[in-house]
Amino acid sequence: MATEVESQITGNVWKIQVAVGDAVGEGDELIILESMKMEIPVESPAAGKVAEIRVGEGDSIEEGAVLLVLA
Repeated sequence: MATEVESQITGNVWKIQVAVGDAVGEGDELIILESMKMEIPVESPAAGKVAEIRVGEGDSIEEGAVLLVLA
């Protein structure tokens, strides 16, 4: 079952720390967002494999946007 990882804030994608196919554990940092000059890490809600990355570094995103999908 796929798990969509969503942004909890509006901001910019500062750094993507994983690639498609990477195995991740619950709590691993996946992406770092920048909002109001603060860096906010997005952590994996569950263990799995990165199936799809839907954003790129530098992208502006809204709260609730799907950042990536775990399989």
